[in-house]
Amino acid sequence: MRNRIKEFRARHDMTQEQLAKKVGICRETVVYLEKNAYNPSLQLAHDIAKALGTTIDELFQFDD
Repeated sequence: MRNRIKEFRARHDMTQEQLAKKVGICRETVVYLEKNAYNPSLQLAHDIAKALGTTIDELFQFDD
């Protein structure tokens, strides 16, 4: 699974720290997510998508 968190975060002119605080996670988790080194839970994916004003489907692409 790949994600577009960094892209959407840049659109909102939001730092990793700001996103982390908004979602209630640590900045390091955002780093791992952006590097595709960590797959979030469904709840976390939903919270991130909501914080970035998008949907889970737009934010995450599932590899076939």
